[in-house]
Amino acid sequence: MSQETPRHPLPPFTKESATEKVRLAEDGWNGRNPAKVALAYTADSQWRNRAEFPKGREEIEAFLTRKWTKELDYRLIKELWAYDNNRIAVRYAYEYHDDSGNWFRAYGNENWEFDENGYMANRHASINEQPICEEDRKFHWPLGRRPDDHPSLSDFGF
Repeated sequence: MSQETPRHPLPPFTKESATEKVRLAEDGWNGRNPAKVALAYTADSQWRNRAEFPKGREEIEAFLTRKWTKELDYRLIKELWAYDNNRIAVRYAYEYHDDSGNWFRAYGNENWEFDENGYMANRHASINEQPICEEDRKFHWPLGRRPDDHPSLSDFGF
């Protein structure tokens, strides 16, 4: 049992609380602060992310630092797919460019499992990525939190 301060919303999730948890996660990742994002996970959280398997906050922070060092101007949209008790499934897309100015859009699904205090204990991600032309970008808000009136994944047909 975790002794950390609860991180609301807590399980068991309702549609509303699961949707809120997804948006909070999106906001955190769009802030691109690895140390802050890592605090949303349990101290021994286990991830599966492509070919990497970070475990614990220190490895998660290192992973995110590497990620956002090479994925420049990163913008992410997450959307609730399903939820039950202490689990949430999301789908997402993000856009970024590399240091050569090549743009990419990645599409993915994640399965999340939370402890009783609302920290993510397990994250399993499946991600596909494709090169895009800069003109084909869809995510144009200023870096940081996606504006509330910005189209969702469903609005884009993603």
